Amino acid sequence: MTGLLGGGHAIYYDAASGTARNLDCFCAVPGLGAEPREVELVHLEVSFGAELVHYAVGPASCAVPGVPAGLGSLWEAHGRLPWARLVEPALRLARDGVEMPSAHVGCLAMLEPVMTMREGARIYAPGGTLLHTGERLEQPGLVPALESLAHEGASGAYRGTIGRALLELVHGRGGLLTGEDLATYAATWCEPRRTPWLGRQFVSRGGLSRVSEALARLHPLRGLSPAERIVALVAAFDDNAGPETDTTNLVAVDADGNACVLTTSLGLGSGDWLPGLDLHLNSMLGEVDLLQGPLEPGARMQSMMAPSLVLDRDGLVLAIGSAGGTRLRTALVTVAAGILDERLSPQAAVERPRVHPAGSVVNAEPGVDEDGLAVLEAAGRTVRRWPERHHYFGGVSASGRSGAAADPRRSGAALPAPAAG
Repeated sequence: MTGLLGGGHAIYYDAASGTARNLDCFCAVPGLGAEPREVELVHLEVSFGAELVHYAVGPASCAVPGVPAGLGSLWEAHGRLPWARLVEPALRLARDGVEMPSAHVGCLAMLEPVMTMREGARIYAPGGTLLHTGERLEQPGLVPALESLAHEGASGAYRGTIGRALLELVHGRGGLLTGEDLATYAATWCEPRRTPWLGRQFVSRGGLSRVSEALARLHPLRGLSPAERIVALVAAFDDNAGPETDTTNLVAVDADGNACVLTTSLGLGSGDWLPGLDLHLNSMLGEVDLLQGPLEPGARMQSMMAPSLVLDRDGLVLAIGSAGGTRLRTALVTVAAGILDERLSPQAAVERPRVHPAGSVVNAEPGVDEDGLAVLEAAGRTVRRWPERHHYFGGVSASGRSGAAADPRRSGAALPAPAAG
């Protein structure tokens, strides 16, 4: 659900100056320089465990990608290594292939209808069978794709090898993307939203995420019984659901205290891969809940992404972000509160069972306090008890003063930075 041809948001903290900035590299509405026209989308239902989610895919669902421009902007503003060096680790993986982790295999089974469309069948179901845990994922086209990116820079995704291949495919299959869309796209820096919380500042973005609003409603959790804690969390998240797009999150903190949180997504993915380059197109125009207001070509699309920082007078306390569409905010706020309010270790906070309210239904992972769920049921809520820990409940990654953590629900990993030199 992520890739170079998707969109994203980032937040960067500069320790020397004590400043934080948001970077908007989300997808834009395509169609600049072209006459408006009707297009057809392929409609799918995808089962996320017990919940059916509706998507629309196909080449006409592809919006203007922003991730390459975002990576380029981050590097220009804060990078230290030569651009080509940044691509080397990904190139090694592309040449060697990677083993499929179990969480990814479970996700692949859910997404089979789109991941095995067209070129995807060769990648994810070689020989006609979906990849299993431990089997090798091979995407050889990523080698020339990444080599071109290393040589041409981020602009190659818009005006070079990747950009030309993208336009050729979309035009051949009836999509909306134009050369003018790619030529004029730019990632943009902006000021973040700051919310007082627990005597600190929670620094994030607004938009559809509504993280600040949830924090304002969330009562302190430390000292509450397990049942009271669950009821308080559900009350904080009780408002209208956001979009169902899905995401991937990365957090990096260096030895100098600089931090970057980057959240990216393809949506579900359009079901089209660039021939010879194995890059999956995004499906943002098929994410119905992101299509808010008039769709003016060139305009940025809405997003629920919320890469975030927590700061105090000494600087960075926590860098945190999450994947998970509508569950993103639930996961992020729950884990941040676990670390900073309830004083859990980051990994314990990430691994603790989660709840997510969706309208009158409260989704609960195994291990959520049953007394708290009974209180919610007595108040008229329907509780959906999931049989196991699940991808549905988001994927948090975090790094801060008390350590780093990543979410096993999404095969996450927390790794120390390589030693200098």
